Parts: sequence; structure tokens; C-alpha cells
Amino acid sequence: MTPKFSDDEHDFDDVESLDELEPVDNGAAWLPPEEKVGEVAKRVVTDAESGWRLDQFLAAKFPQYSRVLLRKAIQAPEGVDVDGRHGKPSFRLRPGDVVSFRMIEPPRESPIPEDIPLDVLYEDDDLAVVNKPADMVVHPARGHWSGTLVGALAHRFAGQLSQNRGPARPGIVHRLDRDTSGAIIVAKNDQAHAFLAAQFEQKRIEKEYFAITLGGIRSDREVVDLPIGRHPKYRVKMAIAPDDPEAKSALTYFEVLERFRGFSTVRCLPKTGRTHQIRLHLASLGCPILCDKLYGGRSTITREEIAGIVDRSPRGKRDDAPQPVPILARQALHARRATFDLPSTGERITVEAPLPKDLEETLAALREFRALS
Repeated sequence: MTPKFSDDEHDFDDVESLDELEPVDNGAAWLPPEEKVGEVAKRVVTDAESGWRLDQFLAAKFPQYSRVLLRKAIQAPEGVDVDGRHGKPSFRLRPGDVVSFRMIEPPRESPIPEDIPLDVLYEDDDLAVVNKPADMVVHPARGHWSGTLVGALAHRFAGQLSQNRGPARPGIVHRLDRDTSGAIIVAKNDQAHAFLAAQFEQKRIEKEYFAITLGGIRSDREVVDLPIGRHPKYRVKMAIAPDDPEAKSALTYFEVLERFRGFSTVRCLPKTGRTHQIRLHLASLGCPILCDKLYGGRSTITREEIAGIVDRSPRGKRDDAPQPVPILARQALHARRATFDLPSTGERITVEAPLPKDLEETLAALREFRALS
């Protein structure tokens, strides 16, 4: 079966996007012959690779480069050509095509190992499933060079992580948003990484999310099938964009677990992996995720607010009056379960990440003060 690629390069939590998954080579050698930077490397498309995208093909043949870097090379005037013709990343290849790639310097940056405690939910020789806390970025980026999951993994699993995503992202197969907690799968070797990537592409990996929403979905079950694209004005936001030709299809199943006065808890099953997918699709139903400032308008909530206790007296408005501490200060979204096949045995397992303390306390407050009966 020819592996397919997601065009999404962001988080698979609404993925959390598949985050530039590597294509699967079905046992073929991952590392190409030694070639020097500046030289032109040539690869011939086989019958088995017919129909592959150009960026997918290059990612399979040159796994030392990230897919983002390869796309930039394809878009450069003399970076990549197919039989002497310049192509786009989405160009579909045919058997016998000769792809020429002028080798560039691969990124050399590696994460700095940091002794950050990790909650490891499952581990074997091929992979680990980690319960990522909220407020942790998966890999270093501008403004978040330390305290990342990658730094913690580099310390916890020193020398035991796959390199398919390059030295900057060892072990990373998919991502979660910074403020989304829960289960994230980490590959310990390149073969396991390829096996897991194939399962993502074939939709064999099932991810289940738990969300607390403002308001509730009208029916107990709902399907949202709305494309997602970049917001036309705000760089950090995505948008439902049915008229945008660049928007990507997005499908999510929702099931209401509990209803409260003004709130609900929801089971979320994303069938595609688009940036902010769950957050946007819930907002489109009129019930944004609680404390999702980007799509819900507020970033915190206190126990007093859930209880409906608001001090409107002059004393309560004094600047020096003690302010209630938020019971929740991040979006109420948690990657609760991941179901997948083990690379070594093919056994299908489910790993569950327990709800973190802030969501447990918020849920307890809703049951205490907002129960319907």
C-alpha cells in the first residue's frame, strides 16, 4: 500500500495534526549513500513509489532532513528537479522519473537534555507513551528553548530515541499543543518510528480526547465535517474555511459524557489531524473548550465562578482585596487514550492517561455546583 502524507505540519491534538510524519519505506534502507553537501544526488522512482508526492519521496530517500526543509529545497530555484523540470512539493511521481536533489547542510542542532520528571505510562524496547503535562512545549521553538518535552526525553531516554525527524526532534512521531495534556507516543528507534508513522497515515492509531466545554452540544452525539485553514487576519489562529481552496478537510466525532448547567464534558475522536481541529470544531457548535482564550474568549476560571459566587460589594472591588485563585488556567483538553499496534508483536493495545489534577478539580466543582439534578 502506498503511504500517504498529511499536508498538516502542526499538532495532532486536533493533530494534535500529524506533524510532518515520515513516509514508510517498508523495510528499505533509510540512509542514502554518502554524498557531500553541494553535490547533486539522484534517485529513480520505482513502480512501488508511483503516485508518491515529490516531498514524500524525498523524505523517504533523505530522512536526515525534515519535511519542512525539503519543501524549502523544492521551492528553491535550483534545489530539486524531476527529469530536469522544476516541480512543486505535491507533484506526483511516475516510475522511471529521476529526482535530482542538490544536497544541503542538514540541521545539526540537538536538544539539550534536561532533568525534567516524566510520567511514563507505557514503555518497551521500541516506544514509550508519556503523559505530557499542560504548559509544556513538545520541541524547542522561538520563546521556548528550555523546559520542552524533547529536552526531557533526551535526558530520560539518552541515546534511545529515533532520529527519523532529525537531531532536533528525537523520538517525536506526533505532537500535542502546549496547553493540551495527555498521552503522546515516542519512538525509540527508526524502525519503530516508521511503523508508527505508517499507522498514523493509515488511520490505525486511534486517539481519544476529553474536553470540558462552555455550554453543551444539543444532541448527545455529533459529527463535524468542516475544513480548516489559516485565519485571514490573526497568525496564531486557524479558521473554519469552506471557501478557502487551501483549507484542509477535517472530521471529528463528539459524544457528550456529562451535562451541567452551562457546561458539559465531551469525548472527542478526531479522524483527521488538523491544527486546532477539536478546539475549532467545538467552537463551531457553540460550545468552545473551557479556558480556551483563542477560541472561547477567556483563559481562566475560579471555583467561585463555577459556584456562581461573585462578590459585587465595594470591598470585593478593592484593588488590595485577595483575588480567588483560578481552578483552571489552560484549555480543558486532554489526550486521554491512544490505541495502536506494537511494532514488535503487532499486538493492539490501549494506553490511558489519567485526568490531571486541574481537570479533576474542575470536574468535581461542576458536579458539586452545576449538576442538573
